Amino acid sequence: MLYPIGIQNFEDIRERGYVYVDKTDLVHRLVATGKYYFLNRPRRFGKSLLVSTLEAYFQGKKELFQGLAIESLEKDWNTYPVLHLDLSGKTYNKAEDLEMTLDQHLSQWEKDCGIAARYPEPDVRFKDVIDTAYEKTGKPVVVLIDEYEKPLLDSAGNEPLREAFRSRLQGFYSVMKSRDGKLRFGFLTGVTKLGKLSIFSGLNNLKDLSMDHRYADICGISESDLHAYFDESVQEMASTNGMSKEECYAKLKDYYDGYHFSEDSEDIYNPFSLLRALDEQRFRDYWYETGTPTFVVKALKQGKFNLEDLTLEGVSASTLSGVNADDSDPIPVLYQSGYLTIQSYDERWQSYTLKYPNREVERGFMEGLANVYVPSARYKRPFMVRRFVEDFEKGDAEGLMKRFEAFFADADYEIVGDAELYFQNTMYVMTKLMGQYVEVERRTSNGRMDILVQTEKYIYVMELKMDASADEALQQIETKGYAKPFAADPRKLFRIGVNFSSATRRIAEWKIQ
Repeated sequence: MLYPIGIQNFEDIRERGYVYVDKTDLVHRLVATGKYYFLNRPRRFGKSLLVSTLEAYFQGKKELFQGLAIESLEKDWNTYPVLHLDLSGKTYNKAEDLEMTLDQHLSQWEKDCGIAARYPEPDVRFKDVIDTAYEKTGKPVVVLIDEYEKPLLDSAGNEPLREAFRSRLQGFYSVMKSRDGKLRFGFLTGVTKLGKLSIFSGLNNLKDLSMDHRYADICGISESDLHAYFDESVQEMASTNGMSKEECYAKLKDYYDGYHFSEDSEDIYNPFSLLRALDEQRFRDYWYETGTPTFVVKALKQGKFNLEDLTLEGVSASTLSGVNADDSDPIPVLYQSGYLTIQSYDERWQSYTLKYPNREVERGFMEGLANVYVPSARYKRPFMVRRFVEDFEKGDAEGLMKRFEAFFADADYEIVGDAELYFQNTMYVMTKLMGQYVEVERRTSNGRMDILVQTEKYIYVMELKMDASADEALQQIETKGYAKPFAADPRKLFRIGVNFSSATRRIAEWKIQ
């Protein structure tokens, strides 16, 4: 089987015999029931392939759709002029970057229409292209825009540049509304919906499909898709890895499944990771090989939120569907970009509970956080995560705390904001990176202990304090009875109290019992 890994061109996939998971019934429904749409999905989720499929459909390339669902649904196969604007594949660091990209597309469209650039401004040239295409063909125009917000994401933190991009794009996209009578269809995709940046103020007639249950699997591979299209591939992967097919399905689900884009969505797999795994027949973290998006890292570096609260209850639908102009709330950014997904929906309160979609995302996300919060753990040998794990495993509590002490003394403090929050977040990331041994904020009948670590031979109960004392931390372990559940456990128990100084951003004191 040929897997279209990284191939986003529908015509290329169909002509070269790559496997194509048929979504054309949903494409037909879109075209038949509406005119202007917006869809956000995480990166590497097939948005560009969907746009390419729409382009081939509106260009009337019927032969590419043979054997697909739309073949029996579409009777007319009309051809329309298509304007496809793709803002991906480029980093926008200065105003000229966007101007150049728009000029390249406009110049090609003008060439296709047989006209020269008659105006200097991109939005006026866009109007001219639409008018000319409509007049010359006698057909309304289709506008497809992929990664509509890429310049805005790239310029996060640089407000003058971001405002320049916002103003330019708002004017450009508004042309679609002003030329409504000459348009057949409009479709915009992106990773996020920057609702408060006024991008859509001039284009307020877009229907947002992002949380529409009818289109939850329009991008990505559903559980039923996996069984229908890839059952033989799963069997091959199972044989290669010495497991049953059922075990292979379960592990694929654990690694790559778990996305939900509405309250009653079928489980959706990340297509990029799933196809890579089936092709290589190995369980690896593929999504994060492409790197954590810059805009997510910038949001994390604001240092204004507790990482332990990322899996939340009571998140409103309006929160998930918009992003603040200053990115001060990380929750919609992390949800829309695929780091969090819907776990459940409370109909009474019309609110969502969020979670990490799968193992690949959670582990990769923690490694991405490590680059922000604990960079020295990545490249300085004494602080490598496995060194901490080794200390835990051999019962060297003294050596463990000396390593933590040295680690904070070596920190570079790129994180701004509250010192206590910095300390909590750093400890959270470090312990989460240690894997299955560690529980952070474990609930008990009498409160929540900060950190619990269990290895084959040892148990560690750690309480963290800010500007207090290690004795107070130890006293809380005793008062709250955090160690009582392990009274009959044969493993050796360490109680560790830690005091962190907000003034020095270092561990000021620690004690072990």
